[in-house]
Amino acid sequence: MFRYFSLAFKNSLRNRRRSALTISSIAVSLCLLGLLIAVYNALFFPQESPSQALRVVVRHKVSLGQAIPRAYEEKIRHVAGVKEVTVWNWFGGSYKDARDQKNFFARLAVEPKPFFTLRSSLEMPEDQKQAFIRDRQGCVVSKDLAEKLDLKVGQRITLVGDIYPVDLDLHIVGIFDDPDAPLTMFFNWEYLSNALPVGRRNFISIVAALADSPESVPQIAKSIDDMFANSAYPTKTESEQQFALSFVSFLGNIKLFLMAICAAVTFTILLVSGNTMAMSVRERIKEVGILKTLGFNNDSILGIIVGEAVSIAMIGGVVGLVFAFLLTAMVRKAAGSFMPQLHHLSITPVTALMALGVALLIGVVSSFIPAWNAARTNILDSLRYSG
Repeated sequence: MFRYFSLAFKNSLRNRRRSALTISSIAVSLCLLGLLIAVYNALFFPQESPSQALRVVVRHKVSLGQAIPRAYEEKIRHVAGVKEVTVWNWFGGSYKDARDQKNFFARLAVEPKPFFTLRSSLEMPEDQKQAFIRDRQGCVVSKDLAEKLDLKVGQRITLVGDIYPVDLDLHIVGIFDDPDAPLTMFFNWEYLSNALPVGRRNFISIVAALADSPESVPQIAKSIDDMFANSAYPTKTESEQQFALSFVSFLGNIKLFLMAICAAVTFTILLVSGNTMAMSVRERIKEVGILKTLGFNNDSILGIIVGEAVSIAMIGGVVGLVFAFLLTAMVRKAAGSFMPQLHHLSITPVTALMALGVALLIGVVSSFIPAWNAARTNILDSLRYSG
């Protein structure tokens, strides 16, 4: 096949309108397929940083909406393998206009001193760290959030409560850089606790713990859950990465949904390519007879026809990947604010190879049967063929 690649490539572009339409359909399909593979990888195979691998999250076993006692924090601190713990409480609320997705970002209440121990990958000037520890109304925001909303150190921010019946008047005392916390604000848990009704101050939504090693995480999770298994507030302890994936599960079986769409897209491309190749081969049956007369054997003709389909499919695959790169950037920008898992969405080399592999497979599978039938046709039948 490679010997006659130039001939196969020229033949693939002979009917330019049909080739252009086929390439376009494959490009659109491969663009969608590349995006879906990238989303699948971002959601279910995220890259875990070394610091993230040490953090575990403890929440109520039933759901994140159920609170757990504040007293659990001190009990978890004494579990073997735990180095540090802190409250990690989702606030919710709204900033400015809640209808504008631009204003959506994670807002978490933490205890400043242990917080900096847990977030070892967080980078921020020391004076800003000390300001956050001292100032009860202070908050810190991630660098990407500051750029997105044009926030500055010293600026005041008001969060209007919904889950918690309080409004928080905060001012920014620091801007941090942390790859594990995109588009996020942290503020002082004590400030939130003192603003709450007395009956709600002793309950929190999450306890975050730092393990002494990644190998200790499974045992720590088991020890914590066993400790509270028979209490009125049983817990579910999981790694930070697994906790992030639990938000995706709220949308349903996303894994099955993505795989079903990928299968449907691949099957559709096969139908389009198979029909195109069948039409192309039928139009050139007489040419097959002439090629055999000139000395081309069955294997050569099979290779030339399959090479045409592979050329079209690979051109479509490359064009589709270019558009997939652009589309992932758009999705990352649009979805990253309310789904942090997609904040680093991209077409990785592995994803690109998978998409091109699908294109290659489509080219071979869609053309093999028509090419095989054409190659087996004898010279007389080929020359007598009237289409």
